[in-house]
Amino acid sequence: MTTILDVLEKGAAFLKQKGIADPRLNMELLVAHELGLKRMDLYLRFEQPLEEDQLAALRLKLKQRGQHVPLQHLNGIVHFGKYEFKSDHRALIPRPETEELVELIEKEVFSKPARILDVGCGSGVLGLTLAKNLGTDCEQLVLADLSTDALALCEENAAALEVNATFLESNLFSTIEGTFDLIVANLPYIAETERPKLEPEVLHDPEMALFSGPEGLDLLRPFCAQCPGFLNPGGLVALEVGYDQGEIVANLLKEAGLSDISVGRDLNGIPRFPLARKA
Repeated sequence: MTTILDVLEKGAAFLKQKGIADPRLNMELLVAHELGLKRMDLYLRFEQPLEEDQLAALRLKLKQRGQHVPLQHLNGIVHFGKYEFKSDHRALIPRPETEELVELIEKEVFSKPARILDVGCGSGVLGLTLAKNLGTDCEQLVLADLSTDALALCEENAAALEVNATFLESNLFSTIEGTFDLIVANLPYIAETERPKLEPEVLHDPEMALFSGPEGLDLLRPFCAQCPGFLNPGGLVALEVGYDQGEIVANLLKEAGLSDISVGRDLNGIPRFPLARKA
């Protein structure tokens, strides 16, 4: 008889051997998801035996996790803010820093009910979370991405959260029409030279969601130049960028004619969130 505790201990030891950070936490999340439980429920069920089909499924996931397949892909979900989103190979796994960007935006003043545009939306966590939190203060949400796979995932997440949105296949602003009170973007910003330094899990994200030329600025430059034409007067643009790009992007926004420019810092003190307004 193999119990939950047996699986947790043996699985955590295996993941530790494979160099996975936080092996016990990873194992608890894998087991809890497979059994349809909350993680903390496991502590009340250590002696519960597992069925063979449950063990077989866990063995497969454990093997994949040992090969650095992201936990979010194995469980198929990611928690972002107050919500649960579907997560898989079609789009970037949301990072905790992006939750900080949402909190920063919600402290800013912009016209409401707002027309919101999320450029390079990926799985939709940024735009959908803002729309969900704003409720009736969100007049319209447009979610745009060049990847049709990412847009399909985004549509699934919007349906699950019961958020009405427009989905557009677009290379930055190429198919966007109209103007907006808030434009948000978490575009690819990793420089190609950084590729060898990335954790193996990160490389399971789509390449087009990660890399943006030799300096990581190949998309940020045209975005900054074009976004003023899609902002209403007084409208706000807010971005997440790389650890060394905050001031660079702030200057790009200034050169594009925007004002009231600032760069918010993440919880580690890194200037990561450029914000600007159209006068």
